[in-house]
Amino acid sequence: MFIEIDATKCMGHGRCYAVAPDLLTDDDEGFVAERGQRWEVPADLLDQAQEAVDACPEGAIAVSSAAPVDA
Repeated sequence: MFIEIDATKCMGHGRCYAVAPDLLTDDDEGFVAERGQRWEVPADLLDQAQEAVDACPEGAIAVSSAAPVDA
C-alpha cells in the first residue's frame, strides 16, 4: 500500500502525525513534514496510515494499492 499527502489540501491541523507517529512527522511550522510526497507504507504501519486518513479533516491523505507513476 502507498500513502500520499496532497500539499495543496494540508492545512496543518496535525491530527495525522498525532495518530500515526511512527509514519508521519511534523515540520517547524506544524505541517506534516511528508506533505507533497507518496511512498510505500510498511505492512506493520498500515493501521496508522488508515488512522491518518480518517483523522484528516481536509481529506489530504490517501492510501491506495497503486504504485506511484514516475512522470
